[in-house]
Amino acid sequence: MSTPASGAAASQSIGDLGERRLIDRIRARFGPSPGILSVGIGDDAAVVPPVRGALEVLTTDALVEGVHFDLSFSTFADVGFKALAVNLSDIAAMGGIPRLALLSLILPPQISPADVDGLLDGFAEMASAAKVTLAGGNITRSPGPAVGGGRGPLIVDVTVVGSAKPRKVLTRSGGRPGDALFVTGSIGAAAAGLEWLRSQAGTTRAEPDDPLLRECVARHRRPAPRVRLGAIAGQTRAASACMDLSDGLADAVTQVAEQSGTGARLDAVALPIHPGAVQWFETQGRDPVPAAVAGGDDYELLFAVPSRFGGRFRALVQHAQGVPVRRIGELTSDREVVLIKDGRAAPLPAGFTHF
Repeated sequence: MSTPASGAAASQSIGDLGERRLIDRIRARFGPSPGILSVGIGDDAAVVPPVRGALEVLTTDALVEGVHFDLSFSTFADVGFKALAVNLSDIAAMGGIPRLALLSLILPPQISPADVDGLLDGFAEMASAAKVTLAGGNITRSPGPAVGGGRGPLIVDVTVVGSAKPRKVLTRSGGRPGDALFVTGSIGAAAAGLEWLRSQAGTTRAEPDDPLLRECVARHRRPAPRVRLGAIAGQTRAASACMDLSDGLADAVTQVAEQSGTGARLDAVALPIHPGAVQWFETQGRDPVPAAVAGGDDYELLFAVPSRFGGRFRALVQHAQGVPVRRIGELTSDREVVLIKDGRAAPLPAGFTHF
């Protein structure tokens, strides 16, 4: 998939290659503009016709080396894949259909063209799966503080544009007391996978022997955004509110409750904690429930569903293509956000925050 590096080019850095040749390399990697673009990569800006009768849904997120990923246990392809995946998860949480992406690379000049090719390979793999077109972006030098080997950090900044029909956009603020809370997939896997990887510091891209723990590591490196389920939920109005679990289930439930003017009660027994995460947290002498609820990077979807939407939501679940969807609690009229465990109510642990 990527442009091969051979001979002297194999040891070349992007500082040697230069900005224009790197842009040419990216343009060649993604080919000519498809029909969705009037003007694509290579001009000052992309030009795109709007989707008739639809609203635009826009999101942006950046992955920063040393904060969101570590190249000692993630490949450049993993980073490219994840950089797009986390943005697609935001579009899914709004009930939108992703269409276009902009990719900005803040690059240490010491990395090689082959490294950039690897990043683009991962990005292209995720884009192909989600049917998203790269419309353009930017390249600049990273001057930041040393990360390792005396260079600045790699930063991958992505913007995604999607669309949704009017009155079919999902928000965090639409929930009401009595709405059931559902979550897709499983929780805790990415957090457990990251902890395991950090425990292997000094080894080169180690892999767990246990298959369940390998799944956890894979979830950290390459999350699976629920693009299809989010789009269907928006199109069918199967939920009153939605949010993705980028910063953990605890954070998502708290934010949906706060913005909807409700409280929430979660049932610890109902939580779909990944079995590999249960195994890992227990071996560390920790309770898997609070660890999984607080852990981030799951990129699952949290839905609030009124009882009158039950038929629509059941239809959504039937189209989940093997992705589990499980009821975990409900929104309440009081403003407390609690976890019910062993018959007792306790405040939810805090989710991930940058500051």
